[in-house]
Amino acid sequence: MNKIQITPESGFRVLSSTSRSQVATMVIPPGGSTGGPNNKHAASDQWLYVLSGEGEATVNGKEIRFHPGTLLLIESGETHEIRNLGNEPLETLNIYAPPAY
Repeated sequence: MNKIQITPESGFRVLSSTSRSQVATMVIPPGGSTGGPNNKHAASDQWLYVLSGEGEATVNGKEIRFHPGTLLLIESGETHEIRNLGNEPLETLNIYAPPAY
């Protein structure tokens, strides 16, 4: 068992990993983005849960808007970019299976 206190900080931070999964937080400032047309996890699914903020993901060329409470699955091999469209930091909790980092 592993208990983790989640306190999102600027940027990307891996919180914990096992051989089968990994959890991380990501904070993107207003107007910022991460990823792009070549960004993908070849062998890992990424579950992205929006804690706060408003944003948009482009996954394999398809745009998806999201807000707090949204859970987005980015499957292994899918290219993706995450953008903050709001005026506050975009905070997400990300689970990778198997670990990506």
